[in-house]
Amino acid sequence: MKDPLQDNDEALRECIEFHGHFCPGLAIGFKAARELMRILGASRAGDEELFAIVETDACGADAVQVITGCTFGKGNLFFLDHGKHAFTLGSRKRGKAVRACLRSAETFDSDFVGLFEKMRSKAAVPEEKERFFQLRETLARRILDAEVDRLFAVKAINVDLPPKARVVRSAICSRCKEPVRYDYLENIDGAMLCTSCRKTAPKTH
Repeated sequence: MKDPLQDNDEALRECIEFHGHFCPGLAIGFKAARELMRILGASRAGDEELFAIVETDACGADAVQVITGCTFGKGNLFFLDHGKHAFTLGSRKRGKAVRACLRSAETFDSDFVGLFEKMRSKAAVPEEKERFFQLRETLARRILDAEVDRLFAVKAINVDLPPKARVVRSAICSRCKEPVRYDYLENIDGAMLCTSCRKTAPKTH
């Protein structure tokens, strides 16, 4: 198998190095992010000029961060827990957003899914491990080589511009004594408690 890190595409190399390995999920996010950037005529976000919405917390989300420059730390990456390989990229300046959603659930064939489960449960024998890694790269390369229109349903969408990131002062939780963003504290019986402490606070009524 060809080493994916030897590819001439530097952006793909960066995605693989960031994610840790080359796989179908990463290829999906990479392909989607590249297409959305092309449609918007955008360059990688240095600040919040772009925003991205990912509807999966799977591998593709990592490629979206690398390609678009939209990250949780910048406050311009948003996660919707929809369980879909769907990605939206928007431009604040242009007031435009485009969404790409994987067309077929058959992108991951049954053999790969079955082997993935065996790998995860550590039940795979050496021959199955070798087959898994072969299939993982084969499927990933097939995705990279696929026509965008066959792989994704892509359309412009209307989306409210998400608020820009803001800096909020911190305060100390009365119970755990850890600093927390002030607007995450809640007054419970006179004590200012963070989210985790509120969950374990004794009930008073």
